[in-house]
Amino acid sequence: MGTIVLYGGTFNPIHKGHVNAVKAVAKELSPDRVIIMPAKIPPHKAVVDLASEKDRVEMCRLAFLGIQNVEISDYELKRNEKSYSFYTVEHLKEKFPNDKIFFIVGSDMLMTFNKWYRYKEILSMSSIVCVSREENDFNELEAKANGLREFGEIIVLKTKPFKISSTQIRDMIKNNKDTSCYIDEIVVKYIKEKNIY
Repeated sequence: MGTIVLYGGTFNPIHKGHVNAVKAVAKELSPDRVIIMPAKIPPHKAVVDLASEKDRVEMCRLAFLGIQNVEISDYELKRNEKSYSFYTVEHLKEKFPNDKIFFIVGSDMLMTFNKWYRYKEILSMSSIVCVSREENDFNELEAKANGLREFGEIIVLKTKPFKISSTQIRDMIKNNKDTSCYIDEIVVKYIKEKNIY
């Protein structure tokens, strides 16, 4: 039996917080493969200034260059509907029936996980790995996880916080501010060359 880590998101743009989350989970779980899954239409939020699908895939590819066992999937981008995680996890379970799936979510996502579409079934097919984004939210996240653990496994990881959002980064790019401390240099170069935001 192998292990798969799934990490989905808008990645608009992908930043070091995303990459650090994957590295922290990979260090903890030593997965056989890590699947990065850019979302087509995220069900949980309205998206402004959304880069093209092609550009978001390429930014993800560049951000994870040289990181072992990472692959970028366009599965959700090919679906002509909202990117509900249930369908993605179900697809991976059908494709890799003998592998264990670990699904990365951020702390904000875990706090609303019980409102997700078919969340109990997601937990029956995969283990949730919550990556903390704040200094002091571990106890709150553990309490939330405890309320959901009757439906499946939830791991809450303590990681170094990364206090920036893709929205803030897009604003910085529009205002010609240096974003290299938040985005990998190779991704910054790509965004500038393509004039994405």
